[in-house]
Amino acid sequence: MSTDTQSTAAMSTDTLPVVTHWIDGAPFEGDSARFADVYDPALGVVTKRVALAGRAEIDAAIASADAAFPAWRDTSLARRQTILFRFRELLDAKKGELAELITSEHGKVVSDALGEISRGQEVVEFACGLSHHLKGEFSEQVSTGIDVYSLRQPLGVVGIISPFNFPAMVPAWFFPIAIAAGNTVVLKPSEKDPSAANWMAALWKEAGLPDGVFTVLHGDKEAVDGLLEHPDVRSISFVGSTPIARYVYETGTRNGKRVQALGGAKNHMLVLPDADLDLVADAAINSGFGSAGERCMAISVVVAVEPVADELLSKISDRMAGLRIGDGRRGCDMGPLVTAAHRDKVASYIGIAAEDGASVVVDGRDVNPDGDANGFWLGPTLLDNVPTTSRAYTEEIFGPVLSVVRVQTYKEGVDLINSGAFGNGTAIFTNDGGAARRFQNEIQVGMIGINVPIPVPVATFSFGGWKDSLFGDTKAHGAEGVRFFTQQKAITSRWLDPSHGGINLGFPQND
Repeated sequence: MSTDTQSTAAMSTDTLPVVTHWIDGAPFEGDSARFADVYDPALGVVTKRVALAGRAEIDAAIASADAAFPAWRDTSLARRQTILFRFRELLDAKKGELAELITSEHGKVVSDALGEISRGQEVVEFACGLSHHLKGEFSEQVSTGIDVYSLRQPLGVVGIISPFNFPAMVPAWFFPIAIAAGNTVVLKPSEKDPSAANWMAALWKEAGLPDGVFTVLHGDKEAVDGLLEHPDVRSISFVGSTPIARYVYETGTRNGKRVQALGGAKNHMLVLPDADLDLVADAAINSGFGSAGERCMAISVVVAVEPVADELLSKISDRMAGLRIGDGRRGCDMGPLVTAAHRDKVASYIGIAAEDGASVVVDGRDVNPDGDANGFWLGPTLLDNVPTTSRAYTEEIFGPVLSVVRVQTYKEGVDLINSGAFGNGTAIFTNDGGAARRFQNEIQVGMIGINVPIPVPVATFSFGGWKDSLFGDTKAHGAEGVRFFTQQKAITSRWLDPSHGGINLGFPQND
């Protein structure tokens, strides 16, 4: 789906390593003869290639998952959970290895990669106790001699299409619950940083997961469309930009699938005059520039209720001066962006904002990184007085660009946030409990932080926004994740007394 995917069929004799598919519990090369380059963003060089699936690879992956489903569906919950526990322990023991792999392909600093693994592990731990959430309901004697009860059962083959920004955590929002519930999974990771998916597939194998229950299908739009259209895929979980989320939702539902498609964001932080501005400045830095701003929960707009904007701007810019930008393996604070094309796109918004009248307080285009000159560098950027009509305000930038918008009142700030097309995450910083309570009631956003800048819910709750940030009725993980990956049966049961008999063609009635 990426515009900067490079088809390199002519490089088939290249000596670079190839990231293959994972089908039937083993690496699977396939015959498509299409590849994409995988970069080390801190070096700006191609370090490997990833195979891109064609029709044959798509069919093979889904057929393997479909063949594995009946046995896995009938595997006891106790056995499934034993494997989940083993996977959790292996992941915990080896997460440093996975973090280094993520940094080498995505560019985020190692500590941030470890953080995403830990948040994904939360969902694994939630899935370890899934038997509690799979319990049905029972009502005895709803009518004379009749009981009614319900069951939750798996769907079958489920597809997961995940983005580049969290190659471990986002797939882990979905696959632990899907697998624990008895489904089989086909994961299509981003072609920009594909190796984490294969690493996790091998870990599942080591944990004892039967072959075919977890499959990795690498590819581009052809693989995405293959999952969306294939009749044996029962559901699709997607995370990415809003235009593609809408496409995934519409295409998947048109082909009879359940779809949860999490789209883009433009997250605001409303700062009231009574807030602790040192806390706010720290939070703005952490949430705006962590992972180079490539987070759907990043704060990209600080809405400052006057008269605090000037003081807050000064505190933020002072902190930005101390940030160390460079190779994520060198202990830096922020790494590069994932590709050169994405870096250039993000940088273009700085120029757009300036042309529209914003002040460029700190210009990340002037960064001097602690890393190779060829890396995909863009430093943290701070914009002030960004017009709300500018594309730099209305569009998701997905990079280290923090905008400040000034308002005069709390109401003006809330109205501004609610007028946006997105409703993913937001935050309010204040010491006024009444204002915070009012904010959480009035704001039209799915995930809210009160003095918390990145309000990602823990795994026992569900993740997802409102408006153009979510397509479909079900959010990720938590109770809604369980419902998404299962289907309910209601059984009405009567065991007849031997003395009962007779024929009655009338409609059954309660008595």
